[in-house]
Amino acid sequence: MSDKRSGSAAASYAEIDEEYAGQRLDNFLLGSLKGVPRSHVYRLVRSGQVRVNSRRVGPGYRIRAGDRIRIPPVRRTAQPLVQRPAGIDLDWLAQRIVFEDERIVLLDKPAGLAVHGGSGVNLGCIEALRLLRPEARSLELVHRLDRATSGCLLIAKRRSALRALHEILRAHRMHKYYLALAAGSWPRKLRRVDQALTKATAGAQARVRVDADGKPSVTFFEPLARFGNVATLLGVRLETGRTHQIRVHAAAAGHPLGGDPRYGSERFNAELANLGLGRLFLHAATLSFRWPQTDEYFGVSVPLPQELRVVVNKLARRY
Repeated sequence: MSDKRSGSAAASYAEIDEEYAGQRLDNFLLGSLKGVPRSHVYRLVRSGQVRVNSRRVGPGYRIRAGDRIRIPPVRRTAQPLVQRPAGIDLDWLAQRIVFEDERIVLLDKPAGLAVHGGSGVNLGCIEALRLLRPEARSLELVHRLDRATSGCLLIAKRRSALRALHEILRAHRMHKYYLALAAGSWPRKLRRVDQALTKATAGAQARVRVDADGKPSVTFFEPLARFGNVATLLGVRLETGRTHQIRVHAAAAGHPLGGDPRYGSERFNAELANLGLGRLFLHAATLSFRWPQTDEYFGVSVPLPQELRVVVNKLARRY
């Protein structure tokens, strides 16, 4: 995109390239006119002051490569440069970057850290990464992980990469593999759980339950190791990606995950706490896909965190 101006009180023109193609006009303007209220941006579009190729269009218009957008002169609040707040150490985040190129960043997210701020969380993964990479203006989460879950978290660095990755997700061509510890001896024949889920809120927290009228949800479970009748280490693959899907499907099967305060077993959680478990035992171990058009393969695995390996080792010695 190029931006040509002829004076402080004159309109500017944006020439759209492939990087921005496909974005809604309103979202493009909100990103371009930092500091301008959303309501005013929509007023500019609807009044015809914003034009695409000299024509009036609606805010939902999908911009295309080669479009020339007229942006009227507006008063905006000055935007300060992003600076790292005093006292915030982001060295830990740099050490968590497993892979990075010009398109994406893959983090090994620690348990207990939200992927984004909000709901009482001031700094999530994406905000921290934007502070660490202030020169990367288009960092966006590709998907999400529960705050209590560790492992592979993918972030796009370019709008074109984000569009491609969302296309992969919609087509169910992004493969995610988790490691989880479930209560009891997981049945050998129970490999596929197909139960619709619906989400409600309990106080400030989301709670998900099995509901025949909910959204279709499918999870595949593979027993990897059994520890007597006490616990089973599982490999888990998602066909759909609903909130808390693995946790709810495991609990509905009668084998809740270890360390799960919301859907878990108090007795099982207490037993694992005696072995040193202080978090949910759920880890996003592997993420893979092929880029559209080029068919280039991408795949990354991150090892089970030390605090989870300790619990598995203790169970193995005991059972």
